[in-house]
Amino acid sequence: MPRVIYKTATSFTGFIADPANSLSWLFEVPHDGAPDHAGFMRGVGVLVSGSTTYEWVLREEDLLHEPAKWKGFYGDRPMFVFTSRALPRPEGADVRFVSGKIAEHFPAISAAAGEQAIWVVGGGDLAGQFYDAGLLEEIVLTVAPVALAGGAPLLPRTIGAQHLTLTGAEQAGAFAELTFAVRH
Repeated sequence: MPRVIYKTATSFTGFIADPANSLSWLFEVPHDGAPDHAGFMRGVGVLVSGSTTYEWVLREEDLLHEPAKWKGFYGDRPMFVFTSRALPRPEGADVRFVSGKIAEHFPAISAAAGEQAIWVVGGGDLAGQFYDAGLLEEIVLTVAPVALAGGAPLLPRTIGAQHLTLTGAEQAGAFAELTFAVRH
């Protein structure tokens, strides 16, 4: 079974987006020496996203008008988007809209990943649903030197220390990257 990883950037105050659902704060941080995203992506077979994260990416990168950018970001990997609404799909992108419980769709997500990892792109509530289903195995946080007073929480769940083991901590340019193994 492929590993399920929630990898995200976060402010050091624990928010992954500001109150306007913007990530502009993240792009203001110098990215010289930032974690190797391309290296991470080489081990990813499928992406999973919530509708808010998916819509943000569509808007921010204008992917409906420039669908060729999709392949540059995600390659040919499928993306499962959990949503209760009808959403647009960039031309040529392998986007699969699903709704309901994580466990209902996990066999298809796992099959699409093959031997590679499943990347839970976001948001935090979706990652929490993977945790609740007993499927989340690793959390990788790229902590930015930014304090946000509010916004979308990193992971709106209580997960006790007995369920998390710090397995890596390193400086990556202006960021700190923390990796936690998740035990259920």
